[in-house]
Amino acid sequence: MEKLPVTVAGEITLSKDPGGSMKKWREIFGVNQSELAEFLQVSSSTISDYEGGRRKSPGIGIVARLVEALIEIDKGRGGKVVKQLEKDFKPDEDTFDTHEFFTAISGKNFVKKVGGECVANQARLKESKVYGYTVIDSLKVILEVPIHEYMQLYGKTPERALVFRQVENGRSPMIAVKIGRFSTDMKPAIVVLHGDLKPENVDKIAIKIAESEKIPLIVTKKPVEEILKEFSEFEG
Repeated sequence: MEKLPVTVAGEITLSKDPGGSMKKWREIFGVNQSELAEFLQVSSSTISDYEGGRRKSPGIGIVARLVEALIEIDKGRGGKVVKQLEKDFKPDEDTFDTHEFFTAISGKNFVKKVGGECVANQARLKESKVYGYTVIDSLKVILEVPIHEYMQLYGKTPERALVFRQVENGRSPMIAVKIGRFSTDMKPAIVVLHGDLKPENVDKIAIKIAESEKIPLIVTKKPVEEILKEFSEFEG
């Protein structure tokens, strides 16, 4: 097996929640249960039972078939997800600190755990799913990171939260997100502004960008160390 399927299959097999990890990867590839079941020639309820933990944890053989199916379905659509995942990113750890979850966290739950307040697109938190997060030094990403390297922000998937540190008013981080949208055709599930910033003082341009891009915008002062601790149990 190539590196990508080995990595995905290994994560599912070793996960604390194999079913949740299976669901995570199916959703990252944008494949619904019916599509996957048809490709594997099994019933949709079989896929649902595995993901819901109602069947015995699948063995490596079943996991390998599932991963192969996801990759083949994606390749039939042009291979966009596979190409993204196969990129060997080596981000500067001083600028980007990426974390991946073994199962999805709802947008509402994510906001609770970061102790944040939503200042834009709160209604979209109900449908948001977060598969990881990236802690970013706001000044460095604006001043030092070339636009063509903005994909580093997104780790394995754009369905994640971008947590910008040392934020003064929020304009620069949201401009970076907007620029990244044009250069990578990606946007995050949630943006978190971290710093000594009150919700009512968030820059109006930052809010306008968040609203136009339909990205929930969160403000928090909770120490980053505590945020990291909150999410450690979800990291595979």
